[in-house]
Amino acid sequence: MDFARGLDKVQMEIRGAEKLSFRERQVVTLKEMGFSTEKIAAKLKLSPSSVATLFNRARSKGYQVVIVIPGESLGLFGPEDEEEAFE
Repeated sequence: MDFARGLDKVQMEIRGAEKLSFRERQVVTLKEMGFSTEKIAAKLKLSPSSVATLFNRARSKGYQVVIVIPGESLGLFGPEDEEEAFE
């Protein structure tokens, strides 16, 4: 099975997001997606130092990023097997 084929089903979950402000959630999401501070600043119309401050503030509040990859994307299960595996 081609691993890249299943990557469209991969999801990112931010645990502890309820502790973050709206702007902190925006910055964290973009940062965890791999965007640079400069690109985030341009996208959100903020200064790079504001982005860095928001990111550091969010980190101090203790969020966690969890990547959810379906088993079928890893070649472990077919779509019909995935539900049975955890019963």
